[in-house]
Amino acid sequence: MFASRLFVRSLATSSKVVKPPIQLFGVDGTYANALYSASVKESSVDKSFQALTKVNELIEKDAKVREVFSSPALTKDDRTTVTKTIASSLKLDGTTSNFLNVLAENNRLGDLQAIYKNFSKLTDAHNGVVEARITSVKPLESKILKRLQTAITKSSFVGPEKTLRVNNDVNPEILGGLIVEVGDKTVDLSIASKVSKLNNSLKEAL
Repeated sequence: MFASRLFVRSLATSSKVVKPPIQLFGVDGTYANALYSASVKESSVDKSFQALTKVNELIEKDAKVREVFSSPALTKDDRTTVTKTIASSLKLDGTTSNFLNVLAENNRLGDLQAIYKNFSKLTDAHNGVVEARITSVKPLESKILKRLQTAITKSSFVGPEKTLRVNNDVNPEILGGLIVEVGDKTVDLSIASKVSKLNNSLKEAL
């Protein structure tokens, strides 16, 4: 929680930290929680997410920026100069700019992409969006996806007044069937899983 307190303190906000909509753990989760808390009080979660998305896209597209963010050789002053230059170039809001400065000061710029993924989860939860990830051997037909979306929406996994977003991942290694992941819940109906369970049962029996 040190990173969270440091970030909130650096923004000169009140001592009361806003509780995030979902629980995140680890250093990446702590920083994402800190940005969420500051965003709620200083600007808006959506605005911070849009700004952080710009930074993440820059890192993915520009190899030099990616190298700078991951370099352990840069001094704190060098890292701060880089973040201020990027904040100015991308016209980032004050909350996100200050957040980048904190990452620079604590030598955590290399963690930004992982923090971004966690902050994406917080933004979805903040906006009542629940993501369902359906893994299949090949892309599912739109009518099948719609049926699955309807079934998942009505399930206890989603809950009232929530918006479901469905993504279809393709993985031939599951051999057949489906793997449905909603939030932290997983329903594994793949053939690979059934084969694994059968193999384990045979080992126990022999």
